[in-house]
Amino acid sequence: MSTQEILSKINEILVDEFEVDADVITPEANLKDTLGLDSLDYVDLVVTIESNFGVKLGEADFVGIETFQNFYDLLEAKLKLKN
Repeated sequence: MSTQEILSKINEILVDEFEVDADVITPEANLKDTLGLDSLDYVDLVVTIESNFGVKLGEADFVGIETFQNFYDLLEAKLKLKN
C-alpha cells in the first residue's frame, strides 16, 4: 500500500467515523482538536484503525502525536513493521 493510499484510506475512515468535513483534515491540523477527540473517541479511533489496517496501537503510540501528519507517519511505520 502506497503512502498516498494509506493517507486516503485514513482520511476516508476519519470522515466516516468522526463525521468531520474532509476539508479540515490537513497534515498540519491538530488531530485531537479537529476530530474533537475525548478519551472514548481515542478508543474508537484505535479500534477502527486496528480493524481496517490490522495493526496494533497502544497508548504509548500516541505520545507526541499532535497533527494528522504525525498520525499518518505512525501508521505508515506500523504498516512497514507488519510487512
